[in-house]
Amino acid sequence: MYERAEARIDLGALRHNCRELKSRLAEGVELCPVLKADAYGHGALHCVSAVAEAGADRIAFATASEAMLARSVVPDIPLLVLGALAPGEIEMAISARADVAAWEPGFIATLADQAAAAGLVVGVHIKYDTGMGRLGTTDPELVLELARTAAAHPNLKLAAIWTHFATADEADATFRDLQRDRLAELGERARREFPDVRLHAANSAGLIADSACHFDMVRPGVAVYGMDPFGKDPADHNLLPVLSLHSWVASVKDFEPGMSAGYGRTWRAEQPTRVAAIPVGYGDGVRRGLSNKGEVLIGGRRHPISGTVSMDNITVDLGADSDVRVGDEVTLIGSQGGQTILAEQVAVPLGTINYEVTCGISPRVPRVGREEADGEARPGGGSR
Repeated sequence: MYERAEARIDLGALRHNCRELKSRLAEGVELCPVLKADAYGHGALHCVSAVAEAGADRIAFATASEAMLARSVVPDIPLLVLGALAPGEIEMAISARADVAAWEPGFIATLADQAAAAGLVVGVHIKYDTGMGRLGTTDPELVLELARTAAAHPNLKLAAIWTHFATADEADATFRDLQRDRLAELGERARREFPDVRLHAANSAGLIADSACHFDMVRPGVAVYGMDPFGKDPADHNLLPVLSLHSWVASVKDFEPGMSAGYGRTWRAEQPTRVAAIPVGYGDGVRRGLSNKGEVLIGGRRHPISGTVSMDNITVDLGADSDVRVGDEVTLIGSQGGQTILAEQVAVPLGTINYEVTCGISPRVPRVGREEADGEARPGGGSR
């Protein structure tokens, strides 16, 4: 038995998801899985080789340090850093031989100088803010000016013009389509000068919802990990959840009516029951907001988290007739005995999204790579 908890990373499921997503693309459209934030909490070192083996054309990250780590594992696949880079990080991105995002003239000048000093050519993806309102320029004329600057410099290569959807996971596609069309219109202008420049916009939701959003490359994140970008059931899209989270029963006690478990006595037994203590808590990423709201699986049965989630432990009401014993495995995310708890379901009582759930699993929980997928979508969590 592991010390406290472990997150199992199904690399077979990860490959299945990449192949499933790639099967939705027209010939020539690149698949660029996004492995930022330690692969959405799944462990980038486990995931980077698997997505490359599954046919990824490029891999994207948020930071230069992430790209550098990946380059030590996959020496040849193209990499892309999507996020803002401080001056000191530019050298790291160049050393990783990664393409970078740009939207400021001063940044491109610095990038060009450092690329020249390194004797390398760096691919530049000009970010066009079509409506996200974060990074990128909203000025299409500046996008074209920056494209000309990148194309003209001997140590830069104009690789792409790109944007990011703000509402692709919403039922109303009006704003997504507006962003899509803004990129398409500017892309048409850019290609009069630069016929080889590529366009990209689609996240997981855009990839699944509308092939017109695919352009020349897609950048799926959450779907790669077998989570539904629309917050429902990944099986609806033939996606397999990649991460499962497990712990074990450390203690079982008999409770009489009125006895309480956890800080603040927020839960008290209303009738005779048995209560399990499980050595996992918010220090591991089991959010305190799941106190008296979340569930776990033990012996293939659902049991409610009863009491306040503490840093290192949770307590679970087993019921009076339970035969759960110390050492039994506990599943907090994943499947057991025909029952499933999806990250999407964990997110609901927290009022958040599935990938915040997996990103929130702390570094003290080891990620253990496994080969489990059978290539078929497993049952989802609809039968709660």
